[in-house]
Amino acid sequence: MSSQQIASHRESAEVYTGHELCKTKSVELLEKMNLPKGLLPLDNILEVGYNEETGFVWLKQKKSKTHVFRSIGRSVWYDAEVTGFIEDRRMKRLTGVKSKELLIWVTISNISIRDPSSGNITFATPTGLSRAFPVSAFDEVEVEKK
Repeated sequence: MSSQQIASHRESAEVYTGHELCKTKSVELLEKMNLPKGLLPLDNILEVGYNEETGFVWLKQKKSKTHVFRSIGRSVWYDAEVTGFIEDRRMKRLTGVKSKELLIWVTISNISIRDPSSGNITFATPTGLSRAFPVSAFDEVEVEKK
């Protein structure tokens, strides 16, 4: 999604700037939507925006980041700009997120918890392929060792 598309959703959106406030607001939004709070482990967040009317959300960080979710052994790449539409237990039309499968990076377009009692969260590609992991792998914001 381009900055121009963000601008179209920005008018009636809540917009926050500064890393600490943005980190807090992004975690609060994930919790409000019943998604694990460690799902977006971004660094140096410059801006977070959320348009409650449309469900559109965007996060801007200084530079792209690769994060390893150690409990499931997966690398996930987050672009400098991550966008999508968020609703209860779901993020759809996601941009700026890729997961490493074997030797290739695969675009993630949808994240959902279809059945909360299953304890699984499903990640889907634009082609419809999907993979489920335990929600617990994304519950906590992991601290990486430098």
